[in-house]
Amino acid sequence: MTTLQTVFAKAKADDRAALIGYLPAGFPTKDGAIAAATAMVEAGCDVIEIGLPYSDPLMDGPTIQDAVHRSLLNGTRIADVLRTVEGVAKTGAATLVMTYWNPIDRYGADRFARDLASAGGTGTITPDLTPEESGPWREASAGAGIDTVFLVAPSSPETRIKAVAECCTGFVYAASLMGVTGARATVGE
Repeated sequence: MTTLQTVFAKAKADDRAALIGYLPAGFPTKDGAIAAATAMVEAGCDVIEIGLPYSDPLMDGPTIQDAVHRSLLNGTRIADVLRTVEGVAKTGAATLVMTYWNPIDRYGADRFARDLASAGGTGTITPDLTPEESGPWREASAGAGIDTVFLVAPSSPETRIKAVAECCTGFVYAASLMGVTGARATVGE
């Protein structure tokens, strides 16, 4: 079983949901992100998603966009993201990187997968990478022993959900609403 599968199995055995927290690397500072994510684990998070700051976070709402912008102004780079993963993984929490595909592609898929695994990372969530285009990334991830997580939307038909589920090795990220992330007065059914 992978680290993520172990986390979910333990939560199921405890008859509870696993709690997953998110924070961009480099926010509020490079060291502050590690401290904040560590506090999240100490407060009960089972899994931590570390966001890789990206200059054009199209799927993120204003709160995350602002945090990512501040992180980029702080000079956060992939090496800092990996250092954040390493610091958080030392807590024992399953630690993933949430990132758009372009930074991984530019860094090199095999290199990113190896470096993430070396930092103690357990996998990635890639919201803009489709199953049809994920073959090389899934191969690199499998080779490094890290999980792949892909998204489904509330509008995803059953065939799409099945295709995404077949590509995921950690869990399926089921978005709870359409549109960008952020606070709302109401959510759809």
